[in-house]
Amino acid sequence: MAWLWPRLVFALGLAGAVCFVWPDAALAGARGPSLTIRVRVNNYTLASDALLAAAERDASQIFGDAGLTLSWLTCSTGHSKAVQQDPCNEPPEATDIILRVLSAPAGSEFQDTVFGFAVHPLLASVYYDRVLLRAMTDDATFEVHFILGCVIAHEIGHLLIGSNGHSSSGVMQARWDRKQIRQAVTGSLLFTPEQVRLIQAGIQTRKKLRAAITKERALGTVER
Repeated sequence: MAWLWPRLVFALGLAGAVCFVWPDAALAGARGPSLTIRVRVNNYTLASDALLAAAERDASQIFGDAGLTLSWLTCSTGHSKAVQQDPCNEPPEATDIILRVLSAPAGSEFQDTVFGFAVHPLLASVYYDRVLLRAMTDDATFEVHFILGCVIAHEIGHLLIGSNGHSSSGVMQARWDRKQIRQAVTGSLLFTPEQVRLIQAGIQTRKKLRAAITKERALGTVER
């Protein structure tokens, strides 16, 4: 299936997160009106609701600096009876993203360096246990939500930026330097100005697609 991104992964070198503070003036020209996407969160791990909520806030801050608002929707991963009108049971819209919080598969060649992957245009996955292990290795257990938030932002960034999405600086770097992990906890991990433009353009495209599908549904030409 050519549309899958089997190698679109977030690879760290020795550890950590690379953070860069971009001047407000550089971002001002790239920001437009606030845009919103909904992220459906499916947690298949022992990560607590409180930790995930903190990581979501951290990811929201990163995207907020790019003029994008993330609306988080916690979805049940159990086998309970479906609740009528539960948004999690509805087909995803063009402005939706599905985020899976997973345990990493055993026996992976990149067990210590791959923290997630993305499949365009809908699915982002992060490996919670590898993030936790990295935090423990770097003596940053109490800061794991900062690292997880950065991983989430990175993988969602792949879905919104398009193509490979990696860069030589900022949150979308393919490899992160251990010495800069401290900067991740300051909340200064941002997209580059060019990535901001790509993200906003991508969201505008999704909004137009959603509007077109909504119109066709109203005319009865598209099934839900």
